Amino acid sequence: MGRVDLLDTALAVSHWKAEGLDLTPVLHAPEGSHHGPLHQVTLQDHGLDRALDNTLIQLAEGALEEGLPVHLDLPIRNVNRTVGTMLGYEVTKRWGGEGLPADTIDVAFTGSAGQSFGAFVPRGITLRLVGDANDYLGKGLSGGRLIVTPAADSPFEAETQVVAGNVIGYGATAGEIFLRGVVGERFCVRNSGAVAVVEGVGDHGCEYMTGGRVVILGATGRNFAAGMSGGIAYVLDLMPARLNTEMVDIDPLDESDVEFLHEVVSRHHAETGSAVAARLLGDWDAAVDRFTKVMPQDYKRVLAAASAAEREGRDVNEAVMAAAHG
Repeated sequence: MGRVDLLDTALAVSHWKAEGLDLTPVLHAPEGSHHGPLHQVTLQDHGLDRALDNTLIQLAEGALEEGLPVHLDLPIRNVNRTVGTMLGYEVTKRWGGEGLPADTIDVAFTGSAGQSFGAFVPRGITLRLVGDANDYLGKGLSGGRLIVTPAADSPFEAETQVVAGNVIGYGATAGEIFLRGVVGERFCVRNSGAVAVVEGVGDHGCEYMTGGRVVILGATGRNFAAGMSGGIAYVLDLMPARLNTEMVDIDPLDESDVEFLHEVVSRHHAETGSAVAARLLGDWDAAVDRFTKVMPQDYKRVLAAASAAEREGRDVNEAVMAAAHG
C-alpha cells in the first residue's frame, strides 16, 4: 500500500468505465503504525557488486580507456545474468552511441549463461559462448555481436538440440546473432535492426518484428511472422501452414537476397562451424532454392515507393510517408 492519501481519485471513481466498481479496498488509507511504513526505508540490493561484468570491465580497461583490442576467456554459469550489459554501458559512456570498432572487446565464455546474455550490448563488443544460454539472449542488442555454439566434443547434432531459450533478440536495434542450434519461442520479437541466424525456432517467431533480417536454417513453430510489419525473414524449407499470412507475403528471392543469404550463411559457418551451413554451402545452387522469403506487405509497399521516388527524382521521405499511411 502506497500514499493513496495523495491521490486525486475523484476523476477515476466518477469515470464511466468505473461505474459499478467498488474501489474502496484499493484506495483505503491504513491508519496506525502497525501497518508499517508507507515510504521507502530500506535500499534494494541487486547484487551488482558481485556481477561478472565487474571482472569484464576491469579486464577490458585497455579497450575502454584507449580503444585497444582485448581478448578474454572466462567461464560462465547460469547465475550470471545480463552478462555484458554493464560492460556495454561503460563502452557507451566513454565512446558514445557509435561504440567501438567491431570485435574490439572479444570475450569467449564457456558454460551455461543465465538470462539476458548480451542484453543491450553496443557496437565493439563480441560475446562468444561455447555452451548454452537461457531466455532473452540479445535483448535490446544495440550493435554488438553474439555467437553461441555447443562444445566441439558434444555427442549430439547441434541442429537438433536447444542452444538458447525463449525471446531471443527481443527489441534488438542493431548487431548480429549467430546461434548454432535450435531456440525456443518468440525468436526476434520486436527486432528492429539486428541480423540473426539460427537453426530452428519455436512458436511465434519474428512476432511484431519491425526491421532487421532473420535467417532460419531449420523448422519453425506455428504462427510465424504474426504482426510482422518490417524487416525480412528467410526460412529454409518453410511449412506454409505455420506462417501467419495476415501481414506478410511469400516472395521470390531476388539477386540481392541470394547474395545476402550466401554471405550470411558463410559467416554463420565461419563463426560457429555449423554443419547445416556447411551442407548448404556445399551445394549452394540447389540450397538457395529451398529458402522462402517472408516479406511484410506494408514494408514492401514502402520500399517500392522509396525506389520509385529515387528513380523519378522525387522526395523519398515524402513518398515513404505517403506509402506508410496507405
